[in-house]
Amino acid sequence: MSGGLRDFPLALAAPDGAVETIGTDLVELALDASRRSPRGRIIQPLHRTQDDALHRMLNAVQPGSYVRPHRHVDPPKAESFVVLRGAIRFVTFSGDGQVDRCLTARAGGEVFGIDVVPGVYHCFYALEPDTLVFEVKPGPYTRATDKDFALWAPAEGTDAAHGYFDALVRQTME
Repeated sequence: MSGGLRDFPLALAAPDGAVETIGTDLVELALDASRRSPRGRIIQPLHRTQDDALHRMLNAVQPGSYVRPHRHVDPPKAESFVVLRGAIRFVTFSGDGQVDRCLTARAGGEVFGIDVVPGVYHCFYALEPDTLVFEVKPGPYTRATDKDFALWAPAEGTDAAHGYFDALVRQTME
C-alpha cells in the first residue's frame, strides 16, 4: 500500500454521546474527507466502539474508489446498504471471481438498498460524485477477520488493482 493510503485514516472519529444526529454537517464532513482521501472514500462510524454488537456507518464514496471484493465469513455476517445520496453499482461474484449479479441502487430510486447474506463475495463502486451509503452489519470489528478478501482480486493500492477495477467497471456497466 502506498504511503498516501497509509497516512490517511480509513474512518473518521466515532461519536461519543448517547445520541448522534445524522444531518447536513455530519454528511458534509464525511463527503469532504472522501474527496481528500487517496482511497476516494471514508467511513463515518455511528457506533461508539469497535466492540459494539451492531455497526452502523456512513460510507462516503467517490467514483473511481476501488473496494476489493470480499465476503464476511469469520464470523458470518450479513450486511445491508442503503443509498442516501448518489448511486452505486453493487456486484456479487462466484467463488472463482466470475460476476454473478450486478445491481444498481440509487437514492430515491426504485431500488435504493441492498441486503447481502454472509459468505457472498461482493463489492460496490460509486456511480456519482459524493455518493453516501448507510451500512449496517454485526459487530464486533476485528481487522484480521472482518473481511475475507477474494484472492482473485488484487489488493487495494496496487498497480494491478487499477487495471482490475477498470475492467470490472467496463464489464458491469449497464
